Amino acid sequence: MALELLTSPTPNGWKVTIMLEELREAGFDVGDVTVTTIEIQKGEQFSPEFTRVSPNQKIPGLVDGDTRLFESCAILQYLGEKYPSPLFPADHTARWTILPWLYWQAAGVGPIFGNKLSYTRYMGDVDEAAKAHPLERFGNEALRLAGVLDRQLEGQDYLCGDDLTIADIATFPWLRGYKWSKVDITPNENVMAWIDRVRARPGVERGLAYGVPKEEIDSWSKERREAYERRGASIASNENLLRDR
Repeated sequence: MALELLTSPTPNGWKVTIMLEELREAGFDVGDVTVTTIEIQKGEQFSPEFTRVSPNQKIPGLVDGDTRLFESCAILQYLGEKYPSPLFPADHTARWTILPWLYWQAAGVGPIFGNKLSYTRYMGDVDEAAKAHPLERFGNEALRLAGVLDRQLEGQDYLCGDDLTIADIATFPWLRGYKWSKVDITPNENVMAWIDRVRARPGVERGLAYGVPKEEIDSWSKERREAYERRGASIASNENLLRDR
């Protein structure tokens, strides 16, 4: 039975599309994946159909037969267990080298870079004085996390050693967008080299192309930037956050 992915071109969405393409690179036949784009700006994440897959009403969601999954890192772990490879080895010790870094991304990198991005780009209706403290707080914490990553990458190509894993896949989409978030991570030489190293992988190239024209993978058009800003503003809206409470 074909996998069905319900997603959108965002850092959390790209985690899963990169994972699927890296599994193909590893030699797995994941079949023809049905990809349904969830139009966040139109509120499709609140639809009954999507909510049945993702009760939290956030992308991505994955359907595999009778299994319905939400939360991007849980989906990465599920696919890693279904298709054991260096991305998420079957060995117990290796997995527990990877999992803390996967959870580190879910608990730290995603929320912090995401909040910095929201206050930087999307909350145009919030007074600048009110945004000053959050911008400083999330900006400083994003820099601290980049420093943690830089130390972890010292002397190795990827977060957990010589092989790309689900920890790298989870973290990469957030760090590659540092310019969009306006977090200057460039002094972290190991991180910058890692971003280039991961980006150069063919599976990552294809994974990032889901929902974005190939020529705009790394440099968005003015129209796409404006569309992303509108979508981000919709996500950050207090009205939408309280929509279905």
